[in-house]
Amino acid sequence: MSILECRALTKNYGAKTGLDSVDLTIEPGRIVGLLGPNGSGKSTLLKCIYRVLHQDAGCIFLDGKENTKMGYKETARFLGVVAQHNIYDFDFSVRDIVLMGRSPHKKTMEQDNAEDRRIAREALARVGLSGFEERTFAELSGGEQQRVILARALAQQTRALILDEPTNHLDVKYQLQLLNTVKSLDLTVVAAFHDLNLAGLYCDEIYVLKDGRVRAAGAPWEVLTAPLIEEVYGVHADILPGKDGNPRIIYYAG
Repeated sequence: MSILECRALTKNYGAKTGLDSVDLTIEPGRIVGLLGPNGSGKSTLLKCIYRVLHQDAGCIFLDGKENTKMGYKETARFLGVVAQHNIYDFDFSVRDIVLMGRSPHKKTMEQDNAEDRRIAREALARVGLSGFEERTFAELSGGEQQRVILARALAQQTRALILDEPTNHLDVKYQLQLLNTVKSLDLTVVAAFHDLNLAGLYCDEIYVLKDGRVRAAGAPWEVLTAPLIEEVYGVHADILPGKDGNPRIIYYAG
């Protein structure tokens, strides 16, 4: 049984189409990438899934249950989100940021307890940030901040993660570090990528969107072809096998 499914998902922004009858099926434990140029619908699809946006038509199912029939806290116990921009107006400590992930499990005004703090420490350990609890979020590097946000999502103890272009503003080292951590978690992951090579390296399956529609779906070697890249992105490329067997994409100018 799929853990996440979208059926004929449609979202419009006035006269502009954001999503046009998108179907998506994700099996448990898979890392699924969303590719496509700017404006193709990647972020719109993810925001509909985690309920920042509401679709105009179609349905989303989480473990067989329609998400509109779930409360927002129930959805947050099922899905954790790591976005590309994480700005806080106050100088929170790393511990405070990660403990925010416990809020879907708490009653209104319920205080954090020893169990919550233990879960937060373990989440930080899983992303390689043990001992960072007292550091302030603002003083961290971009890569460290993204790992803190990932730790916050892990503290939610969800069954799936949504990554909305989380590596866009990170150096290559931190991109790989973050995605290696994600791959080691053994969770279901849906991630939007700009970098096709990162998607080919880390994803079990890829969906390519163009103009709000799914243009192709399948394993990286099935999807990342020179003709499709030229059609969707308008660039010439060669696809070569990497040492690990994953596709590597080489682009050509002009």
